[in-house]
Amino acid sequence: MNIKIETLMDDSGVHFGTSGVRGLVSDMTDQVCFSYVSAFLQYMAQQSLLLPGGQVGIAGDLRKSTPRIINAAVTACREMGFVPVYYGLIPSPAIALHGISQSMPTIMVTGSHIPDDRNGIKFNTARGEILKQDEAEIRQQCVDVDATLFDDSGYLSAPAQIPAAAPAAYQYYVERYTAFFPRHCLKGKHIGLYEHSSVAREVFKTILQELGAKVTSLGRSEAFISVDTEAIRPEDIELASRWAQSQRFDCIVSADGDGDRPLISDEHGQWLRGDIVGILCAAYLKADTVVTPVSCNSAVEKSQLFKRVIRTRIGSPFVITAMQEAQQAAASADVVGYEANGGFLQQTQVTRDGKTLSPLPTRDAMIVVLSVMMAAFEKNLTLSGLVKTLPERYTYSDRLKSFPTALSQHKLAEFSSGDWPQDRDNIQKAFPFISRPVSVDVTDGVRISLENEDVIHMRPSGNAPELRCYTESGTSEAAKRLNQDCIRQMASWNL
Repeated sequence: MNIKIETLMDDSGVHFGTSGVRGLVSDMTDQVCFSYVSAFLQYMAQQSLLLPGGQVGIAGDLRKSTPRIINAAVTACREMGFVPVYYGLIPSPAIALHGISQSMPTIMVTGSHIPDDRNGIKFNTARGEILKQDEAEIRQQCVDVDATLFDDSGYLSAPAQIPAAAPAAYQYYVERYTAFFPRHCLKGKHIGLYEHSSVAREVFKTILQELGAKVTSLGRSEAFISVDTEAIRPEDIELASRWAQSQRFDCIVSADGDGDRPLISDEHGQWLRGDIVGILCAAYLKADTVVTPVSCNSAVEKSQLFKRVIRTRIGSPFVITAMQEAQQAAASADVVGYEANGGFLQQTQVTRDGKTLSPLPTRDAMIVVLSVMMAAFEKNLTLSGLVKTLPERYTYSDRLKSFPTALSQHKLAEFSSGDWPQDRDNIQKAFPFISRPVSVDVTDGVRISLENEDVIHMRPSGNAPELRCYTESGTSEAAKRLNQDCIRQMASWNL
């Protein structure tokens, strides 16, 4: 049977989100996943980025639905005449990096930080993750699918045939960091590793220990836990504080489900914001051009650490496109990017202390963890002390779950019609407790700047029926209080 991906998206409920396709596990049948993978591979072949008989790397996270979806991806590769190479359950940046090094397209089965009843598939070309123009081309693909492979419910009839896991991608990711950072640079440091159900937990431990750190494992879970590094759960805040009080850690580190978004705490167990560690990481790597979404902390400009700061829409594809454009505009620039979730992207080669780090233009967590620690330790500072070297701008974010997208769009339109006096009045009525609005930025969602330099930024999620709220203020308490007040108001909205 012939399936058009654009039609499949509507029929299945499995859609492209900010990065890759995502959906409910119940909707992601083998046939749906097989079709998406086939469309990606067909597009790669059309672009001459995958030759007949070529290899395709595949990996996944620790969700219980991941092995089944991996099997569907493996089967699609074989049916299309390509060779699937399974690299095991490893972080998203590890499989992407290996694919770049081998000039090989790769597929990562992961739902990242979203709940366990959902999953997803990330696609990477031999140059890095797919961008929006690639996504548009994949949407238009029509693929031939052998209906006899599946039962009436859309699941593969034959037993799973996943190859044995090859260790090369895991090893290459470890070597990337143990070769770049000084030998035994973490000797004498005690690091807590919050493992939960992150697929990065094993490779984090390997790298940290090889660099000399004492690592204590914390909070390991065999059941999947949804850890969102942008909206940290209260229980994770409490856990880190309790662990820090009971043991003398230099910091506690972790990552989300697929290991591309970091969590790092100071010595007190206070989790650092992703858009703060992004600045610190970029500075340690001596970047001169930084690309970051409009939602991130303005300390990146106020710090004056970088020659150029470029703001984009939210989502790694937009950051990557802007990084590419920045590199083309100035070939000698050292270009990096980061997101509010802490994920760090490296467009150009980095050189430091005579060592080089090859480009990795997709979100990575390990580089942030190591760079922030090294930045502090080389200056003989604690992590809390390192943070204090930046301008005092604090951000906070949260979200309203199960918030209808249509309602989000309707309310945000009232603040961004283009009629500024009316928009300002609407904002003031919606949030009567705020300072006077002075401007609105609609690069992505609605970002409202206030007279007292506070910021409120609202944006519907690209992956789920959620409305996110980002706030910025002069103290952490003020940013959190402003966010809570805004969330309370937003929760009362209706059509």
